[in-house]
Amino acid sequence: MKAIPLTTLAVAIAAGLSAPALAQEAAGLQPYVGVMGGLHDFDNKQPASGPNSGYRGWVAEGVAGLNYDLGPVVVGAEGSVAKGFDQDIDWEYGAAGRVGLKAGKDSMFFAKVGYQWTQFNDKALPPADTDRHYHGVTYGGGVELSLADLGSTAETSNIRLRGQIDTRGNFNSFRPMLGVVAKF
Repeated sequence: MKAIPLTTLAVAIAAGLSAPALAQEAAGLQPYVGVMGGLHDFDNKQPASGPNSGYRGWVAEGVAGLNYDLGPVVVGAEGSVAKGFDQDIDWEYGAAGRVGLKAGKDSMFFAKVGYQWTQFNDKALPPADTDRHYHGVTYGGGVELSLADLGSTAETSNIRLRGQIDTRGNFNSFRPMLGVVAKF
């Protein structure tokens, strides 16, 4: 077996790491990650397959997605995982498509639609109910405010403050969330 010189290996690794960044920049792709928190409240009448009214819980959520910049319009997709840390919700998972309209230097208003799964805590369910899972179409909207639009002298910022409100089904739940996202 032939040994690979260390400088050749270093150049190959550097080229491999920088190529995706150059391709993303050239293609208008913007990956992002974020952390959010909020309350998911199921206080409206649920369909027969859904949870009882009154189920709720505070959740901490991680999001990751990819936007494609089309000028004043942005389209993208994101996935999310949320962990409930009190009351009825144990975990939530979701995937959604987004369409946004840029505002200011680097902020945007967006609408989203997708699918979300909720897993409830065992203690939240009646003893006869063995199905801890509830899922359905989710939709909502929100705003991402860039630090560049909040008084910073920079033209753009990779950090955005994000607020959104989601619901499920026929307004069967209310889910306001606040957090921070970072784009690359």
